[in-house]
Amino acid sequence: MAKSRRDVQFKHRGSGSHARRPSNSISETSEMDPDSPSRNGSAIKPDIPELSEFEKKKQNLITRTIWTFIMIAGFFVALFSGHIYVIMIITTIQVVSFKEVVSIMNIPSRSRSLRFTKSLNWYFLGTAMYFLYGESVIYYFKHIVLVDRILLPFATHHRFISFMLYIFGFVFFVGSLQKGHYKFQFTMFAWTHIALYLIVVQAHFVMNNIFEGLIWFFLPAALVITNDIWAYICGITFGRTQLIKLSPKKTVEGFVGAWFFTVLFGYILTQLLMPYSYFICPVNDLGANIFTGLECQTNPVFIKQRYYLPFVPPTWTSLPTSILIEPMQFHTLALATFASLIAPFGGFFASGIKRTFKIKDFGDSIPGHGGMTDRMDCQFIMGTLMFMYYQGFIATHKVTVGAVMEMAITGLTLDEQIEVVRGMSKYLVNRGAIPHAVSNLFFQLAQITDATIGPRIPHNRTSSQEVIPNHILHPKTLTAKFLVNGFKRAGHDRSPHSFLLETYGIEYWLESVLHIFS
Repeated sequence: MAKSRRDVQFKHRGSGSHARRPSNSISETSEMDPDSPSRNGSAIKPDIPELSEFEKKKQNLITRTIWTFIMIAGFFVALFSGHIYVIMIITTIQVVSFKEVVSIMNIPSRSRSLRFTKSLNWYFLGTAMYFLYGESVIYYFKHIVLVDRILLPFATHHRFISFMLYIFGFVFFVGSLQKGHYKFQFTMFAWTHIALYLIVVQAHFVMNNIFEGLIWFFLPAALVITNDIWAYICGITFGRTQLIKLSPKKTVEGFVGAWFFTVLFGYILTQLLMPYSYFICPVNDLGANIFTGLECQTNPVFIKQRYYLPFVPPTWTSLPTSILIEPMQFHTLALATFASLIAPFGGFFASGIKRTFKIKDFGDSIPGHGGMTDRMDCQFIMGTLMFMYYQGFIATHKVTVGAVMEMAITGLTLDEQIEVVRGMSKYLVNRGAIPHAVSNLFFQLAQITDATIGPRIPHNRTSSQEVIPNHILHPKTLTAKFLVNGFKRAGHDRSPHSFLLETYGIEYWLESVLHIFS
């Protein structure tokens, strides 16, 4: 009987010097297609090397360039298509910019617990746009709005309706306050109103510039873009001295060089735009485009005038003593200077906000450029300046003498009309348009009128007509009697008839004399 082999040791793979043979699964898998699944069913993706800094900048430059051309093309298509399309672009810009600025202060975790925070932000935006858009539409298109049966009540009570809409939002905000979130809610409330002021209100001024004529929108916008480009070119070429710490890359040399080229560009662009009524005429038809054009009475700033030099140059220089140029070019010089020296501080202000909140851009709405606010920070302040400058130095007053007379006759009592005459006489004396003696004669005329006419029947404002007694004398009869009596009271040696002849002409004198004897 054989003995059992208890002491026999079988050779096996231990963990000592002879380790277990590695499995071929890993090597086999590595030789397989990278996208093929492994034994456990998961795909093994190869490590993709990160792009170098140079490649990132190159890719960003390509994206930035492509979107630059897309924006330029879209802008000019809208510009030539008509005012309404430009207004749509401005509306889109202000809505996106508002969203970006408000989102800076937003804390997602708290917004989720406060249901109506974002809704209130958009409500206040809609209310502000309703008020500002309505003001512009009523002002520029009153000939349409005031005759429409449906729009008339909204136009008449527009400001009250806008205020009540705001009050509803205000009351809703107070009612939505929650314990533990007061600071966040009031911070969002204040920040929303700051955004409305910095973006929506200034965009409203840009809208008004469009209604006054596309040149008042296109020229300042182009000046800002040109200044930005030349500031970069001059800065990298000649820049040595830092301009401001908020933007370390901005240099004094780039600042000054950009001003020179912006002025030159402004002169050329103004010369190109002035011949086209589509750009210089105020909008009276929102359906107009570059092909249909617009018709209007040309603003005097677009008509050449002769300006004489403050000195007479020597004859040997062959220099002219005067120049023939449109006044608009002087306004362009002022606008180009502002676009170069003041508007960039709108960008510095935006940089300060980004540094405060430790963000690089306001958003990523424009690939390669950052957010919409990053591109429009200087445009908002430039648009506001253009509106103020236009209203103060360029706008022509459209009120006619006939319209003023109609308003005074139909809307004022006789006493109020005489008060207007008194005020106008004082104004004309202060301006040196008439002598002070004539102003005194106006006051005496009013006294003689009261004494001659006697008591007047009260004004009937519902019928917009004055009920005057039948014994009122003809105005020219009053004028003649006033002169005779007034000159006698004042002790003048001068004949009232000579005054009539010199002041009003022989025709008026004859009619006045005839009315005395009629």
